[in-house]
Amino acid sequence: MSSVTLKVEGMSCSHCVNAVEGAVKKLGASAKVDLAAHSVAVDFDEVKVSLDAIKNAIEDQGYDVV
Repeated sequence: MSSVTLKVEGMSCSHCVNAVEGAVKKLGASAKVDLAAHSVAVDFDEVKVSLDAIKNAIEDQGYDVV
């Protein structure tokens, strides 16, 4: 199991939290958004899903992973 914290720009409300956490969950990983820090803490199994796939899922929701 791997853990990473990503800086994500563009999140500002509960809809953003649900969109990002839901997109990551669909990949089989878990995410916890911190709106104040503009970050997402992700726990994932690198055998099942790549970090690039997680970043792409977040960006597909309209947010920028920096």
